[in-house]
Amino acid sequence: LSLSRLTTKRLFSTSVDSEEMRKFQLLAHKWWDEEGEYSALHSMNDIRVPFIRDTLLNMSSNYHLGKPLAGVKILDVGCGGGLLSEPLGRLGASVTGIDPLEDNIRTADQHKSFDPVLAKRIQYKSSSLEEIVDESMETFDVIIASEVVEHVADLEMFIKCCSQVLKPEGSLFITTINKTQLSYVLGIVVAEKILGIVPEGTHEWEKFVSPEELERLLESNGFSVKTVNGMLYNPLSGSWSWMESRSVNYAVHAVRCGARGQSSLTDALSEMEREGPSAATGTAV
Repeated sequence: LSLSRLTTKRLFSTSVDSEEMRKFQLLAHKWWDEEGEYSALHSMNDIRVPFIRDTLLNMSSNYHLGKPLAGVKILDVGCGGGLLSEPLGRLGASVTGIDPLEDNIRTADQHKSFDPVLAKRIQYKSSSLEEIVDESMETFDVIIASEVVEHVADLEMFIKCCSQVLKPEGSLFITTINKTQLSYVLGIVVAEKILGIVPEGTHEWEKFVSPEELERLLESNGFSVKTVNGMLYNPLSGSWSWMESRSVNYAVHAVRCGARGQSSLTDALSEMEREGPSAATGTAV
């Protein structure tokens, strides 16, 4: 991207951080090297894909044998080279992958073209989330932001945009890194500086977000948080597993409430039941 193009994108994309874009531009051609800088993201598919698939299947009565996510419209935000978009497409979903870096989209498009089935199910676009809001209001059944929110400049704006392009009762999946002393040691010192699992400078600890803060932002912007699971990466085996502790990596599933910015009717009714008769007979405003 030219500097002027970056500046133009910056004006319309308050959550996109131009410094972050420059970091990832240098690695745009390396997405599909399973032994390279993105090896941990390749192996993360072993747990994040089943997590997304099974959560969605548990919420739906429709099931297509061999294509369990057929008919599901997914937005993969910050899709990079398409590492997560492709397996979701193979499960039958209709996937739109967006990324502000044109080099990433070129890589993703090229890799997708090797598989005629994926070429039909996945479309990629060089764009920030804010740039597609107007044309995509309440368009998607599912939004995925995997290893993305720790790189955005304005997290609340990002979440607001997710709410706008998601259908009512739609699902948002996030994987990210907690803001703890342990995450600094493991996520930056060990992963970047000692083992080189991810390129040095990939992460800034100040941008990490705790599950509590992320949950607060989601709940205050019209989402109901359903699941928060801890994740563990084993650098020796190169594999991921679920764990109880959320002190380093974690995954979130949230559902956009039925009416924007407020709980659905069933949530409201259950809240009244919990609070007893006084809540139901409160003075109307």
